[in-house]
Formats: sequence, structure tokens, C-alpha cells
Amino acid sequence: MRRLSPALALCALLAAALPTQAADRPAHHDSYDSYGTKAPYAPGQDPRGYERPPAGFTPVFTENVSRHGSRAATGSEAGDLVLALWDKAESEGQLTRRGEEFGPKVRTLLDAMAKVGYGNLSGRGKQEMRSTARRMQQRLPGLFARIVRDGERIDVVSSGQGRAVDSADLYTGALAETDPALKPLIGPTRTDKDLLYFHKAAGGAAYRDYIAHDQRLASTLKSITDQPRTHEAARSVLRRIFKDAFVERITDRVTAARAVYDLYAIAPAMREESPGGKGWGMDRYLSHRDAAWFGYLGDTEDFYEKGPGFADSDITYKMAGVLLDDLFKQVEAKRAGTSALGAELRFTHAEEIIPLAALMGLPGSTKPATPQQPYTYADNPWRGASVAPLGANIQWDVYEKDGRYLVRMLYNEKETPFKATCHPISKGSTFYDLNELEHCFDRA
Repeated sequence: MRRLSPALALCALLAAALPTQAADRPAHHDSYDSYGTKAPYAPGQDPRGYERPPAGFTPVFTENVSRHGSRAATGSEAGDLVLALWDKAESEGQLTRRGEEFGPKVRTLLDAMAKVGYGNLSGRGKQEMRSTARRMQQRLPGLFARIVRDGERIDVVSSGQGRAVDSADLYTGALAETDPALKPLIGPTRTDKDLLYFHKAAGGAAYRDYIAHDQRLASTLKSITDQPRTHEAARSVLRRIFKDAFVERITDRVTAARAVYDLYAIAPAMREESPGGKGWGMDRYLSHRDAAWFGYLGDTEDFYEKGPGFADSDITYKMAGVLLDDLFKQVEAKRAGTSALGAELRFTHAEEIIPLAALMGLPGSTKPATPQQPYTYADNPWRGASVAPLGANIQWDVYEKDGRYLVRMLYNEKETPFKATCHPISKGSTFYDLNELEHCFDRA
């Protein structure tokens, strides 16, 4: 969330008004898309529909890359900003009837997030991790029986950030709870920032320079954000809370409305902490249309800053190569007989999942933008809520028969083909020969 102290926010926001204008809107959206990468996790497929491995092939290894689960906001800035405005409006009698209930609701939400700990896993996030782990176990009972029988190890690695470490502990704790014989085989969670926090590590230096200084990026984001539709949506959001005269005194209505949107977007992740666990009702303060627009603006930032980005540059995702290399390295070590692992479990962040998806050419992450065709919902399938929701994961299951190794990929627990240049073992199958994957990813 954007960092701005309440005092500075109030000074910046209360002044002359900007003119109202009409504009275009994204052509495609739904309520899930509007949450962007704050969308809570849901598995993408019923496990009963998974393709069965070819006859004689048995699971010998599994590995994942998982985003941490649903969490509280990383700070109180959005809530502080809108409460500064709300308190001012209340003192002047400038709240709408709906707006009168907004302030107390935001204070309760902020209290709940402070209790959880800003940036920490919420109750929903903890359950997402446990449930995903149990589904992995149910999907591969033969593998986990083999791990216990042969005393193979389960290696666990995280970015070192609190919510990623906690996600790893909850995930592996659920595995051990289901089968206590696994507990002594699960290693302590180790930290590897170069692998799982690469956007802040040495390998991300060029990327960080791009984010800080690239003028094309800055101008593109500004041109997309500073559209008449954005100002129209901002007014619409604020008028649900404040009376028109007060709204017209807010100079930076976009920042104020985006703060309201930020609370809307994080609220589902905090559902279990809401009164009675019934949710926060933040959708009362944004129409579906306005939530979709601000969700699109958030997706725009993530698309250009972390995802497929510009067609003539790989700066946003090239650094994810270290993670793709590790996925292959673990499988290749299993094939070579040099690995004592039965599973490799990794826990990271959206800043790693999004570029990895682009590098691998996963569904939704295959189309970059061009100057002639900038990112819009109308002509690009990229959606933060699908690419990297809270709890997002990429899993490779490895099967073997007579020295031949097959890999099947799940993306958010949905069977997912590798990129089009990779050929499965048969048409329509989601199983790929490891040799074929090495060839099509230029590793052979």
C-alpha cells in the first residue's frame, strides 16, 4: 500500500477539485479479477479430474514453488489516509449515510490486521497452506509412502521473509500431522534469498534499476493510470462515503479512492478475522465497475513491473532463471541418482511467481505489450488474480519407469501444459518426458 502519513495525506488531499471527465473502461472483468494479486487462493481443478500416469509409471519426486498464503496488509497507510479524511468529514457533517458506517468498519479492520501483524498470514492464509499441503499428499500417496519407506528427505526453503517462513512451517506441519512418520524426514526451513527473493538480491540489480529509472516504464504507467476513467471512478468511490461538496475539496481524489480500493482488495484475505467471520462488506463502498477499474490499474503495474512487460525486453522476468534452473536441477539430480530427496518445497512471493510464470510461458503470461498495443483487459489475458493470487503455486510431479522420467505440472493445482514448443508424450496429455523438457527449455 502507498506510504503517506495521515497528516500529509490530509494536507495533500483537501484543496481544489479536478474536473470530471468520461472515458473508456476495460472490456473484460469479473469480481475475482478486481482483487488482483490480493485475491485469495482456490485450487484450479478438482483432483478427481487429473490425468492418470501412463501404465507402470510411479511417482518418485515432487517439488513446488508457492507464494505465501493470504495475509494482512503490509502497513496501515491506506486505512490511515481514508480515516484522516473520514474524521474531517465527520466533524463537518459531510458523510453520506453509507459513509457513516465506513469509519468504524475501517478502524475494526485495521485493529484486526494489527492483531494479526501487518504483513503476517491471516487465518485464511494459514488454512490455504494447510489445505494445499493435504491435497498434495492425497494426490501422491504412493510418493509419500515411498519417502517414509526409504527414509528420503523433504527439503524446505523460503525467502526468509516472515510470511514465507510461516507458510513453509504450516505446509510441512500439515504433512506431518497427516502422517507423523514424515516429521523426522522434513528438514528445517532454510533461507535462500538468491533463489526465492531474487528481486531484492544481487541477481535483481538490473531489474531494480529498471523499476527506479526506466522512463518508458514511468510514462507508460502514467498514461494508463491518468485517464479520464480513473478520475471518474475516483469520484464515484468517494461519493459513496462523502458528500459531494467534500469530495470536490479533495485534490488528489485518485490517491484517496485507491486507498479505499486497497482496503477492499485486502478484505477477503482477512475474512476469518471479521466480526462473525462473515466478511467486511467493503464492496459497499465501490461499485463493481469501479472496483474492476482499480483492479485493472493494479494489474497494469504488476504486468509492466513483474510480468510479460514490454515485447522488446526480458528485464522483468529474466532474473527468474535461477528458479527455473533449480526446478530442473532437482529433477535431474533425481534421475542421476545423486539426490536423497523425495520432495523440494519452496515458499516465496508474488515478485517471484509472476516473473517465473512469464519466463516459463504459463497460461496468461505469454503476451507482452507493444507501443501499438499496450496492456488492456480487452486484448491481453494477463490477470493478477489468476497468475499470482495469494497462495499461488507451481508444482512438478515426477514419475519414473525403467529409467524414463516424466513430469506433470500443476499451476494453482490445475494440470497445465508446458509452453507450446514442448511436446507431451501424447496429444492432449499433461505428461512430458524430462528429455523433451530439457530440449525445449534449451537445457539439453
